[in-house]
Amino acid sequence: MSLKILHLPPPVSDTERPPPRWAIRLAYALPLLLLPSCLWRLPFALHFEMGQIQDVGMPPYWVSVPYVLGLSVLTEVTAILAIGLVRGWGEVAPGWMPFIGGRRVRPLAAVVPAVVGGLVLTALFTDLPLSDGRRLTAYGVVDTVDYSHDAWETLATVCVAPTSLWGPVTIALALAYHRRRCATPPTGG
Repeated sequence: MSLKILHLPPPVSDTERPPPRWAIRLAYALPLLLLPSCLWRLPFALHFEMGQIQDVGMPPYWVSVPYVLGLSVLTEVTAILAIGLVRGWGEVAPGWMPFIGGRRVRPLAAVVPAVVGGLVLTALFTDLPLSDGRRLTAYGVVDTVDYSHDAWETLATVCVAPTSLWGPVTIALALAYHRRRCATPPTGG
């Protein structure tokens, strides 16, 4: 019995029109791209600060554990939903879904939330460094986090940096979905 960790895309497309190969690869890569940040975040639930020097203490376990685990699960589930932009279940809602199961998904019903979500993610995970060492983020101007050792800072950067791609990748997948779903059918002659 073989254990398949990754489910590769089907060899034959289950969509009305096949998505571009780059979109399929990007959609399946997105959850893997975000996985390092989810794993890096988990020790914070148990009050292990991953080398960060913080002035404020950690929240109690009954707050930090559900928050951190929930945030990591929500991140991965949301990333997995992007696969629907290149698969058949993004065109026809699965039968098990109440009210809409088995019905065609209108292209804008998938594109608008994906583009808006991609823009929000881009704003949240893109920051500009300021000359005084602080950063300008979607939340305003924030101080950078100090680390007890350069290795901790490098680990944090390597794990968290790919999240800045989440928004642009989602927007690119949404635009490819829109182009594919709204293209005029070829005329036979």
